[in-house]
Amino acid sequence: MGMVSENPLAFSNRSPKLSNSFTTRIFSDVAGDITIVVRGESFLLHKPYVSVLLKFLLVSRSGKIGKMVAEAKDSAAKLELHNIPGGPQAFELAMKFCYGMNFEITSTNVAHLRCAAEFLEMSEEYRDENLIERTEIYLNEVVVQSLEKSVEVLTTCQTLPPIAEEVGIPSRCVEAIATNACKEQLMAGLSMLNCDGESAELKSGCLEWWVEDLSLLRIEYYQRVIFAMARSGVRPDSIVASLMHFAQTSLKGIGKCQIWKKPDSLPEHDQRTIVETLISLMPTDKSCLVPLSFMFGMLRMSVMVDAAIACRLEIERRIAYRLEMVTLDDILIPSIYAGGSLYDVDTVHRILVNFLQRIEEEEDDEDCGYESECIGSSPSHGSLLKVGRLIDSYLAEIAPDPYLSVQKFVAMIEVLPDYARVIDDGLYRAIDIYLKASHQHIAIVHTMLTEQECKKLCKFIDCQKLSQEACNHAAQNDRLPVQMTVRVLYFEQVRLKTALSGNSGDGFVSQRISSGVPSAAMSPRDNYASLRRENRELKLEISRMRVRLSELEKEQLFMKQEMMDKTGNGKTFLTSISKGIGKMGIFSGQAGGKRQKSNRKSRGVEGKTGRSRRHSLS
Repeated sequence: MGMVSENPLAFSNRSPKLSNSFTTRIFSDVAGDITIVVRGESFLLHKPYVSVLLKFLLVSRSGKIGKMVAEAKDSAAKLELHNIPGGPQAFELAMKFCYGMNFEITSTNVAHLRCAAEFLEMSEEYRDENLIERTEIYLNEVVVQSLEKSVEVLTTCQTLPPIAEEVGIPSRCVEAIATNACKEQLMAGLSMLNCDGESAELKSGCLEWWVEDLSLLRIEYYQRVIFAMARSGVRPDSIVASLMHFAQTSLKGIGKCQIWKKPDSLPEHDQRTIVETLISLMPTDKSCLVPLSFMFGMLRMSVMVDAAIACRLEIERRIAYRLEMVTLDDILIPSIYAGGSLYDVDTVHRILVNFLQRIEEEEDDEDCGYESECIGSSPSHGSLLKVGRLIDSYLAEIAPDPYLSVQKFVAMIEVLPDYARVIDDGLYRAIDIYLKASHQHIAIVHTMLTEQECKKLCKFIDCQKLSQEACNHAAQNDRLPVQMTVRVLYFEQVRLKTALSGNSGDGFVSQRISSGVPSAAMSPRDNYASLRRENRELKLEISRMRVRLSELEKEQLFMKQEMMDKTGNGKTFLTSISKGIGKMGIFSGQAGGKRQKSNRKSRGVEGKTGRSRRHSLS
């Protein structure tokens, strides 16, 4: 008897009321004697058929119904089937199977049928080619051979009781999805050889068509699928693409514009579970780079849903590994706690600490030694300089926050080592903005920086690492402590004398770097640490001297142009030289004042045309 018809009846869209009409159509000639109730819906089985058809059809195929009929004492019994998988719809299909009616087994009903058959005990023990065998054939020959059908069946398992796990439907679908996805990638790799003329977007869409299908799964099944894919050899970048699509589908607030509005589609507990699971599923292979925008989105979401500490620390560690590629907008993470600072400074501080630990480990692994050819900037030192500029910009951005405590601001400054900055202009600008904001926001926070706190902030500024423009500004900045202004003027005098004498600046190097001869009283570990510090100082001095040389070259070109202009107008050569030198120093009050005004004017123009961030030093 063939139960899967070539011209099947469609059943998936029928309403529960049709179950009664189906029963009434078969047994409308005799009053009902036996009633089977499934989740409140009655199926009428008439006595003449009980004695003949039911005995040889239902009872012969379903061990459970046979036992219930045999145990029924009343001739007009009312039998109840509790917790049958698939409910009345699955039971009706099972009845159709028993009575030989045609219907189609599909990917949308095979899981319900298989579980219902297991519940009704419709095995080969009672009849050959029973419902369990028929559904197993469909699962093995149709479902597991197709990635799309495997996803559909796994989706239907989400509404089934644990009996689906007992018969192994989800596990087979999970393995089938992983295996078929791996096959798809192998076939796609071959097809790419013949589609060089197609766009990259079209290729990506052809290769990863199953990414959207996986987003229909619940997070528990999705996690199992991703684990299976990783074991099967699916490319990590494909897994990352799937993670990103699943996050965008399941977490509606993953975008930057909506990140601080909690999505209403899922309870907070489910959101937390999804965020923690997705972070744990990110590939650990260093060759697979998860997009930084996605990692920062997950970091923001983990903060918003109050994810586990271990989860947040893991995503922070991943970000710290590539901090030199981060932009300023990425680390401007708003704080969700009321009454605190506007930005989540603590999270950025932890990321920065993790980054410095990574740099320390990389430097420990370096084998180049301390020969002269290795004095140039190493990759780790270059990354550190990039992060130093990033943090200076970050400090300038958060400085106007009236609720930012001086302790957090200082902690962000002092966590970076001195050799992370070649020039302290960015740090000076950030501190100046913070000092200016502290005077403007007294009415808001009811506090004002003390003189000691101002001195503590300014001590982080190395006056020898300030550019000419920053020195000119600092010399006239009334917000700075007097000691800071005196230091700036002193080093400007030393710098000017050095420039006029033609000295290359070796005096600074000799003052800042020790002789390099290890002390006999020092341990080998201390000697190594001392040599490494001196190596860093050498790298820093070389970078600083290059910047100073560039400034002197610019001044030389400016003086040469001035001499040519003045000489052409009949001016004497010595007069031109004296005026050109006067423009270099801080002792020519009128010329310095004009230049300061010009600098302020140029910065004002830049402020109008650029972004709306605080780049002004005034």
